[in-house]
Amino acid sequence: MDFSIIISMAASVFLMCYFGFGSTANIPMFIDPPSVAITIGMSTMAMIGAYPPGVWKSIPGFVKMAVIVQEHNLAKTISQIIGFAEQARREGILALENSLDTVEDPFLKKGIQLAVDGTEKAVIEKIMEIEKDNIEGRHKYNIGFLDNWAAMGPAYGMIGTLVGLVLMLKQMSDPSAIGPAMAIALITTFYGSLLANMICWPISTKLKVRHDEEMAEKQVMLEGILAVQAGENPRIVQWKLAAYLDPKARAELEEAKEKERQESRR
Repeated sequence: MDFSIIISMAASVFLMCYFGFGSTANIPMFIDPPSVAITIGMSTMAMIGAYPPGVWKSIPGFVKMAVIVQEHNLAKTISQIIGFAEQARREGILALENSLDTVEDPFLKKGIQLAVDGTEKAVIEKIMEIEKDNIEGRHKYNIGFLDNWAAMGPAYGMIGTLVGLVLMLKQMSDPSAIGPAMAIALITTFYGSLLANMICWPISTKLKVRHDEEMAEKQVMLEGILAVQAGENPRIVQWKLAAYLDPKARAELEEAKEKERQESRR
């Protein structure tokens, strides 16, 4: 679990209440139902009008992706692919079918299965690229949804500000009406900024980080699948895939694989 978003939101609320409002007694001053209706309500209505109903059902799913960490251990994935290359070198590529049950990632499992079935390299590459593009498309759609909502918050906050200013200017002769109108003018901008910068932007950015991690892993898997299908030397496969790792992880992988090879010779 990655609680960083929840912690950051809770900490932001605390810092705003403690240092910004000055006192918890001032919190009611920042609660204004008309401003909530204009910023949160109208921006939500705009998003409902812009996106099909199905996307709303997926909101809990991609918010969950931002909180629940899906492990993308490149070194572990590369080590597994090198193991496949070594097994295919010793026993033939058909022997990999017995190892498919150990593969947890559906993308890698599908690619190895295609290689075992004798599929040509160009066909494997085409199928896996389409698979990768579809994953990327889904991720970008969800990220774009949050980015657009983040843009709607301040936009409707500005609309609320204009509404409040118009109401205030029309009722300048009535001092009792100036305060509520000014509250709408200011607090709508406040709510819009909160929606964009404290909720939508952190989740969207976290999803982008998760997306980049997954796409990097999928690219390594694709390179590895094609190398195994081509019957490349396991050491060449190792050097090729290790290029995706940082120097420290690369050194650790090389050390671990060399240790395995020495033990296998005994």
